[in-house]
Amino acid sequence: SLRGEWRLRSANGSLSLRAEVPGCVHTALLRRGLIQDPYYRFNDVMYRWISLDNWTYSRTFKTPFDVRKWQKVNLVFEGVDTVAQILLNNVTVGRTDNMFNRYSFDITSVIKEVNFVEVHFLSAISYAAEQSRCHKAYSIPPACPPPEQKGECHVNFIRKEQCSFSWDWGPSFPTQGIWKDVRIEAYNYYHLIYFSLTPFFVKSAQQWCLEIESIFDVVSSKPIAGCVTVNIPKLQTQQTFSVKLQPGEGSIVLLVNINKTSAVETWWPNGHGKQTGYNVKTTFIMEGGYQIEKFSKAYFRTVELVQEPIPGSPGLSFYFRVNGRPIFLKGSNWIPADSFQDRVTYDTLRLLLKSAADANMNALRVWGGGVYEQDEFYDICDEIGIMIWQDFMFACALYPTDQNYLTSVRAEVLHQVRRLKSHPSIILWSGNNENEAAISNNWFSIPCAKREVYIRDYLMLYVKNIREIVLGEDRSRPFIASSPTNGLESVKEGWISQDPYDTHYGDTHFYDYNSDCWNWSVYPKTRFASEYGFQSWPSFSTIEKVSSAEDWSYTSNFSLHRQHHDSGNVQMLQEVGYHFRLPQSKDPVKKFKDMIYLTQVMQAQCTKTETEFYRVSQSEIIKGEGHTMGALYWQLNDIWQAPSWASLEYGGKWKLLHYFAQNFFAPLLPVASEDQGVLYIYGVSDLHMDQELTLRVVVHAWSSLEPVCTLAKEGVTVKAQSAVPIYKESISDILERCRNCTRKSCVITFCLVGEDGLRSPTNHFFLSSLKDAVGLEKTQLSACVSQQDDTYIFVLQTTAIAPFVSLDVGSIKGRFSDNGFLMTEKKKVVVFYPWEPTTVEELEKSLTLTSLLDVV
Repeated sequence: SLRGEWRLRSANGSLSLRAEVPGCVHTALLRRGLIQDPYYRFNDVMYRWISLDNWTYSRTFKTPFDVRKWQKVNLVFEGVDTVAQILLNNVTVGRTDNMFNRYSFDITSVIKEVNFVEVHFLSAISYAAEQSRCHKAYSIPPACPPPEQKGECHVNFIRKEQCSFSWDWGPSFPTQGIWKDVRIEAYNYYHLIYFSLTPFFVKSAQQWCLEIESIFDVVSSKPIAGCVTVNIPKLQTQQTFSVKLQPGEGSIVLLVNINKTSAVETWWPNGHGKQTGYNVKTTFIMEGGYQIEKFSKAYFRTVELVQEPIPGSPGLSFYFRVNGRPIFLKGSNWIPADSFQDRVTYDTLRLLLKSAADANMNALRVWGGGVYEQDEFYDICDEIGIMIWQDFMFACALYPTDQNYLTSVRAEVLHQVRRLKSHPSIILWSGNNENEAAISNNWFSIPCAKREVYIRDYLMLYVKNIREIVLGEDRSRPFIASSPTNGLESVKEGWISQDPYDTHYGDTHFYDYNSDCWNWSVYPKTRFASEYGFQSWPSFSTIEKVSSAEDWSYTSNFSLHRQHHDSGNVQMLQEVGYHFRLPQSKDPVKKFKDMIYLTQVMQAQCTKTETEFYRVSQSEIIKGEGHTMGALYWQLNDIWQAPSWASLEYGGKWKLLHYFAQNFFAPLLPVASEDQGVLYIYGVSDLHMDQELTLRVVVHAWSSLEPVCTLAKEGVTVKAQSAVPIYKESISDILERCRNCTRKSCVITFCLVGEDGLRSPTNHFFLSSLKDAVGLEKTQLSACVSQQDDTYIFVLQTTAIAPFVSLDVGSIKGRFSDNGFLMTEKKKVVVFYPWEPTTVEELEKSLTLTSLLDVV
């Protein structure tokens, strides 16, 4: 391995420093103290010079073997970011132009006992601009990002993380560096390059089989014979195959039939069963006595994307069936966890993904403007049952299709599919993010006469190249060309449909920042909601790390600079203003903190309303729409400290939205909505069995902790994996029954309770805007903290009903069991799960308790 210490120097040699590999120029400069934190204040703009320079990585290494004894020696880069010339002992051995590709250069004739390797990088910004200039026949939009993003131009001309040139939630840091492993490989007969396991269930034989594909480079001039033994002890399965490897690069595919007498435990998504994996040992014994042992894990699961007619509805369904069972996908969209990929450690990934599973999610979409994630990301998803909708890395743009570009993309797709296809967590390949919609809805104002050339490029890239490779390499999971798409209907319309947002087909992306988000009728009754969301600000403790005191106001230059979405800060104010009083404090810092709190409350409540609408729509068709089978809000995580749609802040801290998600994605949930003066409560269930439950409905006056009236409806049947109406009553009847109540003076809470401790979260329904609520009093909130084993217990007490009670312990890493809740009882116990050692004293000192009436 050539990991470790390299030298790094700028183009004119004025800067020369030690640098870690894997790594990038920015983190190297930061580690040596030559720059401040790139995320601090306005540094994204101040440090543009770093990305505009051309940097060189170099190092000397001794060959740890006798070079004369090996027939072939390769220099292998798992990832180079992005455009570089590679020299070994002053000889150019190769060039790179694709961050997502794996490069292997033959250095057999160049390597010596002591070697000098250099990687000469070219600025990604300059390269993209030059590629665009050379594409003379016609322009490929968009040329540049909107000005709010403070980004770089022509990112669609470089095969690099698209959001590294800026996005509407992230900064522009077009990095240069060796971002993955680099090593020397030497071999004499043959070398294993890729190895994958794909399960299939053979219906006719009622038997599982495992397809094992091995891709080799054979250096001998004649075929090599041998045998391969595959052993899966837990499944009493062992098979030996005779094989012959042909010279050059080629693959062998073995079909292992799983012993029928062994009960195979399938892999299930989070909340639907276990994630059982089986250890597999594959031994290659070839002539010449050279043997390879490969240890891997096999998971057994099937996945289908079901698109078929629905009675009573035009169009087609769009849902996933795993192991024959329809699964409602609950989750979010994943973006890169850092602008500097070398900072994304296993622990970073584990924390974020575990937080997704802890919020009852079972799926994430790896969005197409970031990176194909590292192996560990998918390993963790395999282990904890997070299904992955995997985009290819093309987003919100049109792309060139000249020969060089296509050759690079083909290599990228081939590499990524081979690298990733063994993971059971990946349930779908998707060609791009929003590019079908971009052409269909003419985002880039292309004149009619010129549309054809862009449509031809679209088909060339996603259908004739990407799709062909995916289908050739992986028949075990579905492929769609874009998101949003109309699925089979898009295919029928020549891959670009009239309206990719049609609710009767495929998936939809939906954003509306102007309507009142508490009004469910604005949301599309779609087959599958793969993107939707609302912005909020991250907590003060997160912002504080990258700002100074003068920045702490909602209208500061800093606050404007961090907001990369056009009118984003104003839209949040407007959405907050529908239901809450805006802060008026004369203390600017207090006002800023109040504003942060309100944006988080708004985001949580809006996303809750929309998600609940999607979950409730899964079993019904109304006016030809419905059967919604997925809700993936935008977005799970943050790339830096800034306002965004995320529910997890940079660093992993849970926003109020993430706490709400834990409830609105609960396996069993009652959901209320109002339609023409009638309150409907639905029972939503992901459980595999019908449940006999009691529905408890409690009406509270804002002015009292004693309930005004309670109702227990017993014998309520909530059907397995469905959403059914379980209660209806006109609001006027409720108010009459619970005398002294008006819409403004009362609130409704409700939950489902069953045998054996089965219980849903307690949900709530507001009968009016909280800014109009009558009887709400400022409460005295207090908390008593104690330690219990590895956790901390917070006993909260209130003197009055408190909406949206938020516990915040600043920058102490960890999460609470519940947060942002409506407190309707004198006492509530909340558990804090620390992610690093802390103490009762530290927690007490850092704790801020806020409820709605603390905002003044």
